[in-house]
Amino acid sequence: MNPGVHVSSQVPALLLAAGRGERMRPLTDSMPKPLLQVQGQPLLQWHLQALLDAGVERAVINTAWLGGQISAHFSSIFASKRRKNMPEQLSISYSHEGVDFGGALETAGGIARALPQLGPVFWLAAGDVFAPDFVFDSAAVAAFEASDHLAHLWLVPNPTHNPRGDFGLSADGLALNLPADDPAPRYTYSTIALLRAELFAGPWCDIPPGNPGGIKAPLAPLLRRAMDNGRVSAQLYTGRWTDVGTPERLAELNSYSHDAP
Repeated sequence: MNPGVHVSSQVPALLLAAGRGERMRPLTDSMPKPLLQVQGQPLLQWHLQALLDAGVERAVINTAWLGGQISAHFSSIFASKRRKNMPEQLSISYSHEGVDFGGALETAGGIARALPQLGPVFWLAAGDVFAPDFVFDSAAVAAFEASDHLAHLWLVPNPTHNPRGDFGLSADGLALNLPADDPAPRYTYSTIALLRAELFAGPWCDIPPGNPGGIKAPLAPLLRRAMDNGRVSAQLYTGRWTDVGTPERLAELNSYSHDAP
């Protein structure tokens, strides 16, 4: 973060950590996937450190499968001693979907549930993605807030496990909901984004505020609806990025040397 950027320009973050991690079994039979170790520390900790480094002061973590382990591990404060002239800690609150509803609410359902703890604009990141070079930049927040977009997505080059990609990207920085037969390039959604709470209200979303009924719903249909109306921007991110979805990918990450925060 640039020295001249004020911390007040940041917004809260929601970290998604509610999934069962079926493809990671048996590793996730007794431990939630975001707590699996990458280079000697929990996977979710890489995001928390990056948020703290960027001046973010509040994070919400949603949980379901073995969620008590996550809140027990991170508690309500994440602190670091390595930064100077910045807030020294990140406050953490939780949205315990497993406790409240007996299971995860999928991405849109989980976000809608956590909205009362967030604000009109917030960061979103999946807790099972390793992106050690990503910066939760306050300049991106300012640009997004000044726009009329409902979401800003970071897209990545397609990994081998998602060769067709998810969304197109226009020359002027709009995410595109391309038809299946469109030959234009597609990129993979990194699961890192800036979102407006407005996306989780009508006409984009019909989940009641705060999702009191525990409705399960995916995020992609909301994004595609907003894309069709020109309300989603995007950019390509080319730093290190791994969807830590299988034991093999986890083992590969741990065979490399990275500098842990």
